[in-house]
Amino acid sequence: MAVVITLVFTAAARWVRGVSRSGAIAGAAVCFILSLYAGPGGVLALVSVFALAWTTTRFGYQRKRTLGTAEKTDGRTASQVLANLSIAAIFVGLFGVTGFPFFLLGMSAALAEAAADTVSSELGQARNEKARLITTWEEVSAGTDGGITGVGTLGGILAAVLVGSVCVMSGLLPAHELSLCVVAAVFGMMADSYMGALLERRRLLNNDMVNFLGTLLAAAVAIALG
Repeated sequence: MAVVITLVFTAAARWVRGVSRSGAIAGAAVCFILSLYAGPGGVLALVSVFALAWTTTRFGYQRKRTLGTAEKTDGRTASQVLANLSIAAIFVGLFGVTGFPFFLLGMSAALAEAAADTVSSELGQARNEKARLITTWEEVSAGTDGGITGVGTLGGILAAVLVGSVCVMSGLLPAHELSLCVVAAVFGMMADSYMGALLERRRLLNNDMVNFLGTLLAAAVAIALG
């Protein structure tokens, strides 16, 4: 069943050009691990992240092309997929090996952060020409590393709530852990912006590494709070 679910999800993701060929392979690996150890709930959470990313990436696409920040039409690559989803796969794998439920909380927070970060960035670029640098609050062009907008931040928070709610409704998390998942995801999203402003702009880290660290921080904070 895990193999069937993986094949269907991967084919659909590639068909709508949400991922490139390399991204489809990476996504298939993540989907298989989530399906194997977290069951249908893990796949539903992954689908919710993908749906939010795909929808908001295409929202205001022409405007983003003008800004020079639009994603490639062939979809996200393997490095981008793994930067956003590998922490969730690692934590659900740890749950499968140990049986400790707090790893599911970490996985859920990592997925919620991945959705929050993508939605905040894509909405902000689609709706605003200017943003505020999170470290100094100076005005910068939308799409600048470390730049945030009100619309984008609100959208990111709502995305975290949505993915966290999917995790609760599918039985991955008890209802009382939803707030922990969302708080950790939003923390990771804001930390991502700080790292973008302080490290990515100086070319000390690339965008994939910043995204990876954002999901890792979200998972770690969720487990610490839990």
